Amino acid sequence: MNKTTLSLAVGANETLTSTVLPANASDKTVIWKSSDTAVATVDTTGKVAALKAGTADITVTTKTGGKTAKATLTVTEG
Repeated sequence: MNKTTLSLAVGANETLTSTVLPANASDKTVIWKSSDTAVATVDTTGKVAALKAGTADITVTTKTGGKTAKATLTVTEG
């Protein structure tokens, strides 16, 4: 994942990226997840939307192999 920490204001969004290694992996499918969907959501492309003040962990997991990476998100009032 391109970041390990992230800070956004309520209503803001940012797209995180991930790289599946090795480069020749046959399945590069990843699953994005927010630990607290009341604070922030993340879509299938890694776009994080900040919904309310608080913290949440955004994780990305490879479909094959189950390797994970995490970014801690802090959402602040605008």
